[in-house]
Amino acid sequence: MRFFSLIFMLCLPGMIFAQQTDTSKRDSSQSVLKVPVMKRRGLNPPQVKSFIVPAVLISYGLLSLGNNAVRRLDFSTKAELQEDHPAFAVHADNFLQFAPGVAFYALNLAGVKSKHGIVDGTALYVLSEAIMGVSTFSVKHIVGRERPNGSDNYSFPSGHTANAFAAAEFLNQEYRDVSPWIGYAGYTVATATGVLRMYNNKHWLSDVVAGAGFGIASTKLAYLIYPHLKKLVMGKQTMKYSLVPMYQQKAAGLAFSGTF
Repeated sequence: MRFFSLIFMLCLPGMIFAQQTDTSKRDSSQSVLKVPVMKRRGLNPPQVKSFIVPAVLISYGLLSLGNNAVRRLDFSTKAELQEDHPAFAVHADNFLQFAPGVAFYALNLAGVKSKHGIVDGTALYVLSEAIMGVSTFSVKHIVGRERPNGSDNYSFPSGHTANAFAAAEFLNQEYRDVSPWIGYAGYTVATATGVLRMYNNKHWLSDVVAGAGFGIASTKLAYLIYPHLKKLVMGKQTMKYSLVPMYQQKAAGLAFSGTF
């Protein structure tokens, strides 16, 4: 039962996202004649209330830093996983954490247009990764929690999970107006990353839950900051660019060109 409880906890962001998507679809269908196309496309940045879910996840993780029921659940979950799968060693989590981000580029190259173009999308992705990296790295060193396998003292929060959920939220933001299933897929991969971190005895349950919160919050914060940052850097300039596949001298790649 504990295992299914942790799966539910990690899938919570995706389920809440699904509910918000359905609600937004109903609202937009009722006011389709009144709302401009740009607003229906969801080009506005996330609102403050959208930070509630990541705040709850991070708060859960912080509670585990004390001697309480949350921390005891960490130990009992580890014991159960190690008892059921003592020799588990599948390190797909090292690659899965990047899958939602790679999907953004794959979909664009396949002709499925995202909310932002390649350049702005890449800038948003890099910004979210930077925020996620700085925040998780700092907290890891401040907290100094020992990993379940005793390898070091940088367990809290899970960086792999934070990275995966940051990428999943980025994929969600870019493609939720195209199909909600793209966002679901991203969150599924992120959840699998977190679960594998526990199965591989690299992280406690609370590390993974907090990592999911840090990842989601980092991307949402990036979407709030980026329009102002872009305006500060570029002013009123605009950039035109093209990105096309190329094959030359038996090597495949991408050709990029841009002008201000």
